[in-house]
Amino acid sequence: MSEETNCIFCKIIRGEIPSAKIYEDDLIYAFLDISPINLGHVLVIPRQHWVGSSEIAEDVAGRMFRVGSRIGVALKRSLDYDGFNLHLADGACAGQVVMHAHLHVVPRGADDGFRWNWRQMQYSSDSVRTEILNKIVEKLKF
Repeated sequence: MSEETNCIFCKIIRGEIPSAKIYEDDLIYAFLDISPINLGHVLVIPRQHWVGSSEIAEDVAGRMFRVGSRIGVALKRSLDYDGFNLHLADGACAGQVVMHAHLHVVPRGADDGFRWNWRQMQYSSDSVRTEILNKIVEKLKF
C-alpha cells in the first residue's frame, strides 16, 4: 500500500475521514487539529502528498505560509488571541508525527501556559561557528 493510500491527511483530503475545514483551494487544505495545543489550532497541508518541507514545490510552500498567516490573523481577531505560531516539523526527530508535510497555526495567548521546549546552546569558539557556517553554505542549494 502506498504512503498516499495509508496517509491520514490524504484520507482527509479525499473525504474518507471527516474534518472541520477552515479553507481549501487547488493547492492546500486547512482544517482544525483534533488535538489542539490551544482552541482554534489549525493544520495547513498540501493537497499533494509530500513528506518533508524540502520536497514541497515552492508555490505550494509559499501558499501554505500565506494561508497560514491569514488564518493566524483570523484566529487573533475571532477568538481574541494575542498572537500565533507557525510551526512546521520536518522529520520524526523534529517532532513530525504524520509523515505528510503540514504547517501548524497555533493561536497564542499571553497567559496560555504553553511553552516550546527550546534549549539554547553556545558555540565553543568563533572557529567552530565558522566551520559550521561553511559546511552549511557548501551544501545549500536552490
